[in-house]
Amino acid sequence: MELAKARSVKPAARTGGRVLADALVAQGVDHVFAVPGESYLDVLDGLYAVRQKLKLVTCRFEAGAVNMAEAYGKLNGRPAAAFVTRGPGACHGAIGVHIAFQDSTPLLLFVGQIPFEETDRESFQEVDYRRMFQPLAKWVTQIDDAARIPEIVAHAVDVAMSGRPGPVVIALSEEMQKKLVEVPDIGRADVAPANPDPAAIAKMQALLAKSSKPLAILGGSRWSEAGRAAIRDFLVAHEVPVTVGFRRQALYDGTLDNFAGDLGVGSDPALVAKAREADLILAIGTRLGEPVTQGYTLFEPAGGVPIVHVYPEPGEIGRVFRPALGIVSDVNAFADAAAKLPAPKRVAWRDWTRELRALRLQGCAAPQYEGTLNLAQAMHALQELLEDDAIMTCDAGNFATWPPRFMNFKDGQRFIGPTNGAMGYAVPAAVGAKIAHPDRQVVCFVGDGGFLMTGQEIATAFHHGVAPIVLVFNNQMYGTIRMYQERSYPGRVSGTALTNPDFAKFIEAFGGHGEVVSETAEFAPAFRRAVESGKPAVIELRMNPDQITSRSTITQMRAAASPKPAAKPKRAEAAKHPKPSARTAPKPAKKR
Repeated sequence: MELAKARSVKPAARTGGRVLADALVAQGVDHVFAVPGESYLDVLDGLYAVRQKLKLVTCRFEAGAVNMAEAYGKLNGRPAAAFVTRGPGACHGAIGVHIAFQDSTPLLLFVGQIPFEETDRESFQEVDYRRMFQPLAKWVTQIDDAARIPEIVAHAVDVAMSGRPGPVVIALSEEMQKKLVEVPDIGRADVAPANPDPAAIAKMQALLAKSSKPLAILGGSRWSEAGRAAIRDFLVAHEVPVTVGFRRQALYDGTLDNFAGDLGVGSDPALVAKAREADLILAIGTRLGEPVTQGYTLFEPAGGVPIVHVYPEPGEIGRVFRPALGIVSDVNAFADAAAKLPAPKRVAWRDWTRELRALRLQGCAAPQYEGTLNLAQAMHALQELLEDDAIMTCDAGNFATWPPRFMNFKDGQRFIGPTNGAMGYAVPAAVGAKIAHPDRQVVCFVGDGGFLMTGQEIATAFHHGVAPIVLVFNNQMYGTIRMYQERSYPGRVSGTALTNPDFAKFIEAFGGHGEVVSETAEFAPAFRRAVESGKPAVIELRMNPDQITSRSTITQMRAAASPKPAAKPKRAEAAKHPKPSARTAPKPAKKR
């Protein structure tokens, strides 16, 4: 009756800009991250009308805005919206779209567009966004008819969240936003998730029963709290050793006895070696991409080791590695089904699981590093200082291997970062996370190079009254590229050295809290002061530049790369002591 009554009511005339704002509210979008532009002024006016229902976050750079929206999608499993202006704004924001695509994160990016009547004249800031974003997004479209706004926005949300989640880009022609239309809003669709075939679950159980060295790899996005709890219950009950994919540490409680570490960039070589010994792989939610499979070398494409691949998108199963069993399923639905399996009466791989756990504990023990600041011990201290529901954001770079190696994240904590290796992600992601979850502790890990790419987004934190804590790992270089230089061209430093400001004074200039830590004992008190300040904070960690990774130094890398002197060939007995000749006689030393 109510639905029929609603259908009989004629919608009031609204501008396209207002219709778009109402469409976002109807789809449950509650955060918009934006850098304002003249190409979507009417949408900004529409957002003003719904300001009590939808929070508009004004950012300082388009890449920062889209990264904030991407972090929101990672944490909440539903898309936020980012708005950028045409041309340069869209180009700046493209990096966030690439992150969302490779990280399988639901995201909506709206781009202001030129007036439709000026198309193909190379008008001011004109770009064909269908062509520009086609390789980077799940769907790219443009709205030229304001009456279609509710339809297209609703479909965009469905596309962003269905199957393998990802970004959708929508261009908004300028004059369309001004047009008055009478069109009803469209609500959210109630779509049941894809459930696993019961026969496939039984087959997986049979494969596991035959195994002696199984290994689980968790990955992917849109895991719910219930889903993470269910997959934990299944893996604990079956005592299967668990690894997580690249930057997916938040998916499993690292304090549990069957957690074996992470497979990705900077993984423990001992764990990688053990992964090659596994006789069954349970790949649950992960893409089995290049970082997880160590450059596609961990498994055989033909399927030498049986792989059970669980993924919501059928086209991803068997894309590189042929599985023994592919299960097309929502990850949470699969976890629920797996958790209902009875625990085995006999676990043939118990010693295997204990061996992998021992390697994990051994790998995260703090070595004695050269220099006054032992980052391993600092990470151990941080682990004890973090709140049980803390959110951590991580940038790209060599520094990013320190937290996953030396910290075990708890079940309620979240750790997010760009699996596509994009620098400049962590600071805006931390700001966005704190805006979306103001009551949770948010800590950012970023290198000195990444901080100066998007560190200005700390201004957004001040503007919106939130206080993330940023740890800047300062080694005065682009560390990852320097590492590769030292491997291939030892001693020939080119383009990787950096000149940095005083990062503590940088945040103090905004009115925030700054700390500089150069000794291990200084870290914990500095972090406590940052928390107690209640302000956005930066803690600069002045590293030993020679400690290029958590496992090696530049000095060691140069020594390993240096050519070894050739062994002298053995000569006949008679030639051991030849008589000096004109060629072999030593020349007299020159007088100085």
